[in-house]
Amino acid sequence: MSLGAGSNVAEDGKSSGKGGGEGAPLSGKRLGAAALLLAASVAASRGLGFVREMVLAARVGVGSSTDAYYAAFQIPDLLNYLLAGGALAIAFMPLYLRTLQSDGERAADELFRTVLGTLGALACVLTAALWIYAERLVDLQFSGFDAQTRAETVRLTRIVLPSQVFFIAGGIVRAVLMAHGRFAAQAAAPIIYNGAIIAGGLLMGSVEGFAWGALAGAVLGNWAFPVFDARKLGGVGFRVAPWDPRFHVYLWGALPLMLGLSLTTVDEWYERIFGASLGVGVVAALAFARRLMMAPVAIIGQAVATAALPSLASLHAKGRSRELDARLLGTLQVTLFLALWASAGLYVLATPVVEVVYQRGEFGAGDTLRVSALLSLMGLAIPGWVIQQVAVRGFFARGEMWRPMGLGTLIALGAIPLYMALAERFGAEGLVVAGALAISLNALCTLAWARIRFGGPDLRPLFSTGIRALAAAVIAGWAASRVLTALGEAQIQALVLGGAVFVSVVSAASWGLGDQTMRDALGRGIARLAGGFRGSRSRRAD
Repeated sequence: MSLGAGSNVAEDGKSSGKGGGEGAPLSGKRLGAAALLLAASVAASRGLGFVREMVLAARVGVGSSTDAYYAAFQIPDLLNYLLAGGALAIAFMPLYLRTLQSDGERAADELFRTVLGTLGALACVLTAALWIYAERLVDLQFSGFDAQTRAETVRLTRIVLPSQVFFIAGGIVRAVLMAHGRFAAQAAAPIIYNGAIIAGGLLMGSVEGFAWGALAGAVLGNWAFPVFDARKLGGVGFRVAPWDPRFHVYLWGALPLMLGLSLTTVDEWYERIFGASLGVGVVAALAFARRLMMAPVAIIGQAVATAALPSLASLHAKGRSRELDARLLGTLQVTLFLALWASAGLYVLATPVVEVVYQRGEFGAGDTLRVSALLSLMGLAIPGWVIQQVAVRGFFARGEMWRPMGLGTLIALGAIPLYMALAERFGAEGLVVAGALAISLNALCTLAWARIRFGGPDLRPLFSTGIRALAAAVIAGWAASRVLTALGEAQIQALVLGGAVFVSVVSAASWGLGDQTMRDALGRGIARLAGGFRGSRSRRAD
């Protein structure tokens, strides 16, 4: 039996009966719970990601082998991009929900099996082709590497390349699970993936071990766990039917994600490709800094956007456009002020963060200065990243893929001269600044187009929130910088005390300067922290 048939499941995972409203939008409370679960998952995953990078930095350092390891993901990332693997939930979930609500469970189940089987078969064929031509593709993309580094990149590429089959197929399964209100597999996948990479690196003690761990993590976390979870909804079925009209409908919806370019994807490509010609270790230094910058992006933007999409898509399917715009605006306001917090905090605390996370073994003090300089600049891009990830869901929830991807493609291609010029003038720092400018422009254009296209959300409250949050973040950043200056070289103490001062001041300043949305979000956060503390004390007492 395949997933979907006879699986009328409520959002809490329990049988709801016919009145349960399969595919109903998550309420604000349940949306918050789903976002909190995914944010906790992302936080745990990023924590493991830091451990992964710490182990890699200590074992290998910043050099040609690390360059090869990060470059080895370029071809697999290309395959994932061509099949919209990183956006499967975006492309598939609105179509699945519309089919479920208009044509019933049997039709939705048939759509699921057809897309899973056909897309999975296509991924296998393309993986085999890229495996064969890996050497030529690496030579084409990374001509700035020496021959030994290119050969190592090819070997590592062929190890990690098959993982994309499991990312893509598992992404379809997780999209259906989330449409049924089941977020556990989505939450577990990155944790298992990062855990496997760490295990591989520790067991083998080389970049090859990290690569084998990535493959194992993709199989276990992104495929095996979701399939196991899907058994509760009837199981998973496959149907390879490339000429089926249902697959064509999906393909048409996903085509802009396959053909279009997005800075949230190609920014890292540009860093690898242009960074490869800037010297040994540049690709690795950019990657180490990027991992730290992407932690708040994922926790604030990715988790919230992922949790919001099913609810927004369901609101659109039910014709509740005004409620959709209101929910999107509230989500944008909260994520923007948190993103500005993170941006200011990372800018001020970049050096102690890098030293505490990375500086050990082969990763020395010089590497810390190199990576922290990049990280402080990367932090400026966080608001643009977060707003882009959330704002574009306003289009995707309505089934509109072409317009935002067309806009993203124009900006991504138009930004290439900017990346090249700033890289030539300022080196790796220039690449980072180019990325921050480009993603910020992309986010502003996406917001403006959504307002013009749909008449909402109203951007005035969003900009008001942004100005207030920016003022609070600047005040807190100044206070934290005074602490760092006073503590000097005591980096662990600087991170702990500077971070504590920053969080305390930015919270107080946001409460005093903030609007009602900011105060409400702060109140909910404090209440949850207090509830968790009381629960912890109660468990210890028992």
